[in-house]
Amino acid sequence: MSTTETLNETLEALAQELNLDLSSLSPETHNLGQTNHRYLRDLRTNISNGLKYSNLSRKEALLIVLATSLNMGHRPLSAALTELATQAGTTAEELAEVTAVTSLMGVNNVLYRFRHFAERDYYNNTPAGIKMNIMMNPVLGKEFFELLSLVISAINGCEVCVRSHEESVRHLGSSEARIYDAIRLGAMARGLIVL
Repeated sequence: MSTTETLNETLEALAQELNLDLSSLSPETHNLGQTNHRYLRDLRTNISNGLKYSNLSRKEALLIVLATSLNMGHRPLSAALTELATQAGTTAEELAEVTAVTSLMGVNNVLYRFRHFAERDYYNNTPAGIKMNIMMNPVLGKEFFELLSLVISAINGCEVCVRSHEESVRHLGSSEARIYDAIRLGAMARGLIVL
């Protein structure tokens, strides 16, 4: 079997694991399948392993990748993961909340990153004026809501939000190992979405 055949099989296996149609993958991804590029195998292994981290349930892992794909605007992956998450027992309300928390973090990450970068008293002392009622009684539970918020904040590069949500998740009883697994999975999903 040639290297190209092996890589094409790796690409097919990755698409199958994520419930993706091969035609929805970018030309760059297909190019990795047509060339002798080890990264494709690494990516498949990383994603496959990440979906099985012992500190995250299958449902939680799928929702982290879904939130990442929503955050990055990858509609084919979001649709595929919505189907997989539903098969894993995710309700319509939980799916809606993943979308809502991703959107809310998009808003908060811009505002709080700006405040942090600008370092002006006026910005830091003026109320944000952003309604965040969703944070009060999340359908997914407070700990997982905060964990998703942390992952998206890390991807969006908001230091203030990362520190706040990491502290909150630990305060709610999450282990550092669970937090790290969630961040690693979000990072790998971010790498996947580049392709």
